[in-house]
Amino acid sequence: MTARPRLVLFGHDSDADTVSVADVLRRETVGGVLMLVAAAVALVWANVAPSTYGAVLHVRLGPLDLEHWSADGLLAIFFFVAGLELKRELTVGTLARPAQALVPVVAAVCGMAVPALVCLAINLGPGGRPTAWAVPMATDIAFALAILAVVAPGLPPGLRAFLLTLAIVDDLGSILVIATVFTDRVAFGWLAGAAAVAVLWWLLQRRRVRGWYLYVPLGLVCWWCVHESGVHATIAGVALGLLSRGSRTDPQAPLNAWEHRWRPVSAGVAVPLFALFAAGVALTPAALKALVTTPLGLGIVLGLVVGKTVGVFGGAYLTARFTRAELTPGLRWSEVFSVSVLAGVGFTVALLIADLAFPDAPALAEEAKAAVLAGSLIAALLAAVSLRRRTVARRSTS
Repeated sequence: MTARPRLVLFGHDSDADTVSVADVLRRETVGGVLMLVAAAVALVWANVAPSTYGAVLHVRLGPLDLEHWSADGLLAIFFFVAGLELKRELTVGTLARPAQALVPVVAAVCGMAVPALVCLAINLGPGGRPTAWAVPMATDIAFALAILAVVAPGLPPGLRAFLLTLAIVDDLGSILVIATVFTDRVAFGWLAGAAAVAVLWWLLQRRRVRGWYLYVPLGLVCWWCVHESGVHATIAGVALGLLSRGSRTDPQAPLNAWEHRWRPVSAGVAVPLFALFAAGVALTPAALKALVTTPLGLGIVLGLVVGKTVGVFGGAYLTARFTRAELTPGLRWSEVFSVSVLAGVGFTVALLIADLAFPDAPALAEEAKAAVLAGSLIAALLAAVSLRRRTVARRSTS
C-alpha cells in the first residue's frame, strides 16, 4: 500500500513524499473551494449580522478601509498573476500560435460582447440601469477551471487549454473596460509616475537583475501611483505581470518563478478575502424577487447564463466554420458547448465591476452582486451537469 504524502506547513523539506501548503494552494480545485467557502461565509454573515459585517468592511487600515484594501489591493495580486499567465500564453503558450489561438480568442471576444448586449438591451427600457452592461462580461478563471477539474477530469486536456485561453482573454478585456469606462478622473502626474516605475521594472527585467527586495518596493510604488491617478489600482498588477520577462528555456526566469510563488498567495489569500468582503449580499425576499422582476437583475442573470453561452459557442463555431482555424484534435463541439455554459461563471471580476458600475448607489450595487451570484450559480450547475454527461459519453465510446 502506497503511503500518502505528508503535508509540511513550514520550512523546506527535500523528502519527495512531502507536500507544502503552497503546493496545495496551486491546485485549481483548492482555490475554487476556498473562494466558494469565503463567499458562503460572507452571505451568512451579511444576512445574520449585517451591522457587524458592514462595520468590519469599514475598518480603516492606513489610507483605506478593509473593503477597498480587498478590491484595490488584494485583487492587484490576482491581476498580477493573471498578467503573468497572459504573458506566458503570449510567449510560449497557445496565444503564441495565432492559428491555434484564433478560435478561443474570438470566442472570448464574442463571450464578452453578447452578454453585454443582452444586459444592455434588457436595461434600456423603463426602470433599467444601462450602466450595468459590463457586469456579466467576465468569466472567473479560478471557479471555472476548478469546476472543470472536479466534474470532468476525463475530458481531453485541450478543453482546459481552450477554457484557460478564453478566460485569460476575457480577463484582459475586462481590465481594459475597467481602465477606460470606469475611470472618471485621471491625474496624469500620478499616471506618469506609474509609467516611469513600470519602465524601470521592464529595464531591470531586460538586464536580468534579480532580487525581490527591488521588485516588491517597485510594485508597491507602481500600485500606489495608479491608485492615486484615478485609474483602478488593479491595472498596476496586470501591467507589471505583462512586463515580466519569460523564457522557454530558463525555469528561473521571473515569469515562471513569480507565477509559481504568487499563485498560492492569490488563490489562498487575495481572492478568498476579496470574496469575503465583496459577496456579502442581503438575500431578502425583495432582493430575490428582483433577480427575475427588475431589468438590472434579469439582465445580469440572462447575460451570464444565456449571453455567455451564445457568445462563446457562437464565436468559436463561426470562426471555425468560416476560417481555416480548427479545434484542438480530439475535441468535440458538444464539449465546447459545455465549456461555453461554464464561461457564465462570473465571480471575482464581475463583483468588482458591479461595485464600479454603481459607485454612488450601494443598493443597486448589492442588487447587481446578488444577480452575479445567482447567474454564476445557475451557470455552474448547468455546466456541471453538461460536462458530466460529456465525460460519461466519452467513456462509453472509448
